[in-house]
Amino acid sequence: MTEIGRFIVLAGVFLVVVGLVVWGLGRAGFRGLPGDISYESDHVRVYFPIVTCIVLSVVLTLVLWLWQWLGRR
Repeated sequence: MTEIGRFIVLAGVFLVVVGLVVWGLGRAGFRGLPGDISYESDHVRVYFPIVTCIVLSVVLTLVLWLWQWLGRR
C-alpha cells in the first residue's frame, strides 16, 4: 500500500510541475509553434497543436530513452 501512495504523490507532484510550466508559458505569451492549426469564426474556435505534439513526443522519447540507457549502466 505504501508503494501505491508514493506513486500517487509523485504523479501529483509531476502534474503540478507540468501545470505550472504550461501556465507560465501561457502567461509569457506562448501560443503554440508555427505549423499548429487554428481556426476561428464567430461561434467556433478550433486549435489543433500538431507541431507542438510532434516536438513534445520527440523530446519525451529522447528523455525516456536516456533514462532507460542510464538505468542499465
